[in-house]
Amino acid sequence: MLSRQMRAVSSRAPVARTPCIIALPPLRTYGQPASTPDSKPPVAVYGLDGTYASALYTAAVKSSSLETVSKSLTALSEVFKKDKQLPIILTAPTLSVGDKSQIVQELQRHMGGQDRGDTVKNFLKTLADNNRLGILEGVCEKFSTLMGAARGEVDLTITSASKLDQKTLQRLETAVAKSEYSQGKKLKVVPKVNPDIKGGLIVEVGDRTIDLSVSSKITKMNKLLTDTL
Repeated sequence: MLSRQMRAVSSRAPVARTPCIIALPPLRTYGQPASTPDSKPPVAVYGLDGTYASALYTAAVKSSSLETVSKSLTALSEVFKKDKQLPIILTAPTLSVGDKSQIVQELQRHMGGQDRGDTVKNFLKTLADNNRLGILEGVCEKFSTLMGAARGEVDLTITSASKLDQKTLQRLETAVAKSEYSQGKKLKVVPKVNPDIKGGLIVEVGDRTIDLSVSSKITKMNKLLTDTL
C-alpha cells in the first residue's frame, strides 16, 4: 500500500514547520488568466479543505482540465479508501521538504497519468509547500461535491454503523428519489460508516438531514428522562 512506501519518511526527526497559508499564493503557477464566470464553484463548500477544493476547481476550469482533474482526484479517493494509514502518514510532523516531494511523486503515480495538464501535480505541490497534505482526503471529498453540483447532482450521504450492501443502498436511493427531499435532481450516493451511531441510519440529502440513528434516539431518551427528573 502507499502508506507502507511512505512509512519511513514519517519516522525522521522533526523539522521546523512553515507558517500555514490559506490564501494559496502558489496558485499563480497555474498561469491561466481569468476567462469566464463559469470558473466560479457551483456551490459553497466549507472548511480549509473546502477552500482548497474551490481553488482547485477554479484553476481546473480556467485551464480546461476539469474532467481530468476530477478523474485524478477520484483515483486518489480510491487510494484513501484502500489505505487507512495514508492520512496518518500525510499528517506526520516529521516530514521534510524531500519527504513531501517523494510523497507528491507517489501520489502522482497512483493517478494513472490522468493529470495531463499537471494541474493536480501543481496543486499537490501547493499543499506540500503549505504543510497541508493532511487535508488532501477532505479536498477530494469536497471536490467531488463541487463536481456533482456542476452536473446537477445532489449528494445522498447515507451513514450506517456497519457497511451496507449495494442492494440496500439502491433501495434507499430509490426511496429518497421518490420523496420531496430529492427536489427532482439526480442523486449521488455517498455511503459512510460510523460505528458511533450504534445502529439505524443518518440520511443527508443536500443540506437536509434525517437522523434515524440509535445514538440519536438514546440521546433524546436521556434528555427526556433528565428533563422529567
